Amino acid sequence: MLSKIYSVGLLGIDGFTVTVEADISSGMPSFEIVGLPDATIKESKDRIRAAMRNCNLPFPSKHITVNLAPANMKKEGATYDLPIAVSIMVATSTIDKEFLDQSVFIGELALDGSLRGINGILPMAIAAKSNGFERIFVPSENAQEASIIEGIAIYPVKNLYELLEHLQGTSPIIPIFGNSSGVLRNNGFYGVDFADVKGQESVKRAVEVAVAGGHNVLMIGSPGSGKSMIARRIPTILPDMTNEEAIEVTKIHSVAGTIPPGESFMSKRPFRSPHHTISSAGLAGGGPNPKPGELSLAHHGVLFMDELPEFHKDVLEVLRQPMEDGFVTISRVMGTVAYPCNTLFVGAMNPCKCGYHGDEEHICRCTPQSIEKYRSRISGPLMDRIDIHITVPSVKFNDLHSKQQGERSTQIKQRVDKAREIQLSRFAGEGIFSNAQMSASQIERYCALDEDSKNLLELAYSKLGLSARAHSRILKVARTIADLDDSMHICADHIAEAIQYRRLDRDYMGV
Repeated sequence: MLSKIYSVGLLGIDGFTVTVEADISSGMPSFEIVGLPDATIKESKDRIRAAMRNCNLPFPSKHITVNLAPANMKKEGATYDLPIAVSIMVATSTIDKEFLDQSVFIGELALDGSLRGINGILPMAIAAKSNGFERIFVPSENAQEASIIEGIAIYPVKNLYELLEHLQGTSPIIPIFGNSSGVLRNNGFYGVDFADVKGQESVKRAVEVAVAGGHNVLMIGSPGSGKSMIARRIPTILPDMTNEEAIEVTKIHSVAGTIPPGESFMSKRPFRSPHHTISSAGLAGGGPNPKPGELSLAHHGVLFMDELPEFHKDVLEVLRQPMEDGFVTISRVMGTVAYPCNTLFVGAMNPCKCGYHGDEEHICRCTPQSIEKYRSRISGPLMDRIDIHITVPSVKFNDLHSKQQGERSTQIKQRVDKAREIQLSRFAGEGIFSNAQMSASQIERYCALDEDSKNLLELAYSKLGLSARAHSRILKVARTIADLDDSMHICADHIAEAIQYRRLDRDYMGV
């Protein structure tokens, strides 16, 4: 007998419908799975056989052929255990196939018939809904995550026998219906605050400008000056995520299996800080079956790379295209996968190998040649893609022991939110959301300069030997500074501050 039910597979962070067909015929007992399955799916034969027998369900001693269609797309993972088992039960008339046309089955089976949680349930649920399915049967462990999606009934399944009783109508499973209105329940608590940072007012101002306009930033300072401390507080002043952003971030972390324990969605902006020994595949994503890397895991959040020159050159060069385009493209023989990575890049580095070049409290023992060699580990094209370079000086003793309370993150965030609202209004209908994303034509339209501002920028361009890309970065940053000042026009003061945030350009020219 032939049966046909439905499941969902993953390609990147997007789902696609998989038709699971089972044919049971007379002949020598065998169990074959076709349709481009990976090794995990091929091993499912033994899991399914044991699970059905341990749930006291009949397993046919006949010739079983299971086809996963479409046959030209690679199927991966143990998520097909449940649909294959259900298709066999339908083919043996254990289950009536009525209403199964509107149902999707997803889940990994344990040998005792219980269902284990899987990665990627959220994009699978989204795909099921978009393809017109009314019901989705998932492991009970994944039900809360899937319930983010409205318009489809989520059935939490604990084990195979419980599912059988539901499908036979003897003991119905109570469904969960999606409610995306509660997705964001963002309590705004990060456990850190900018009020903890003593002194460093100029650095905090630069970070505020970076966040307000979505600009990449590089902090240069001696060890212990507070670079990492400041970076870890940046998420506290980022605008709250929208529902759409939260779902998009959750999709990525669902596929990667990095959703924090006890949570079903990502309500706070991610902060990722990979170690300098990371590989290019670990940063951008990849592997035989491409998975999201740190760049994508930081989507709509912060990617912090401490000790930037210590990262391998190939890893740093991986950053160039994603920083411009906002997505990572991974090509394999079986196809191409694109992962979004619209992230705020924050880098930190010492000014030299020993870390004390320009430090007032310590003596630098590096030669000019060694300083140049150390800094040259970061290529010019990559440096051009970083809008803001800021010096982080050593903290003074008096600042450390000051009783004066610094500005809290909530106060800084209010100014950031206001600047972002100005940008959202400015770019309405243009497909971008911040000044850092402006194209050349948009820069020309929104960054007009008066005569004084133009003369100042021209002087800096010639004296510092700026590239055309650096020139555009200065204009974008100046536009953000003007937005923070609630100014319609870019003034000379805004240009001057933006130029000050090109620290390495000034250093290379001896300014």
